[in-house]
Amino acid sequence: MREAPLMEHLEELRSRLIWAIVSWAVMTAVAFTFRVQILEALRRPLDAYNANASLKAELIVLNITEPFLTAFKVAAFGGLALALPFIVYQIWAFIAPGLYLHERRLAVPFILGAGFSFALGAVFAYFVLLPFAVPFLLGFLGDVVTPQISIGMYMGQVVTFLALMGILFEMPVVSFLLAKLGLLSSRFLVDNWRIAVVLLVTLAALITPTVDVVNLSLVSLPLMVLYGVSILLVKWAERGRPREVETSPV
Repeated sequence: MREAPLMEHLEELRSRLIWAIVSWAVMTAVAFTFRVQILEALRRPLDAYNANASLKAELIVLNITEPFLTAFKVAAFGGLALALPFIVYQIWAFIAPGLYLHERRLAVPFILGAGFSFALGAVFAYFVLLPFAVPFLLGFLGDVVTPQISIGMYMGQVVTFLALMGILFEMPVVSFLLAKLGLLSSRFLVDNWRIAVVLLVTLAALITPTVDVVNLSLVSLPLMVLYGVSILLVKWAERGRPREVETSPV
């Protein structure tokens, strides 16, 4: 008798995953039609380096499949960014049946907030972090070497960094949602802020493309600001949380 509900949940999960993958594929196809424009936009941090360098950096192709694979990789990232709200909706639709009515009303704010936060993180990385990091790395040895960079490796590193910052910027949105569900408290965040600072600086050191203080600060300081914003949003969520979910979360 217990197998039927389990099979129904698995079937629902399979359906949601299929819709998420299909949406990603469709948006990837859309982004692929603009692959040249996207590639040109992603090479602008490199152009910033070339504007002041005596030895210009060049993007090169190392094998015959690299141009296509690079274009597909960039299109897949663009497709993920475009399909993210729909993918988040599929995740929410899967867990919504197990939530209270007042919790289900969080769907629209959560979906919009997740999409906006991801975009904000990617924009921050593109306009603030990469213009500092790329010239620093390429100019580290001065005029001793002439940079010749694989286009696949360059685009892969840039896209990965944009995606990571987009994900990290989801911190306030996720914290707000967990607080509304009664799974996170502002007291926990405030009491453990020292541990959070250490973890955030360590995380920033792992994802920062350089080890210098400037670039490390450009990543770690925004993360700390996001942590502070998360505390404020959690406090706000606690004030508006119904009494039935007023438990003792971590």
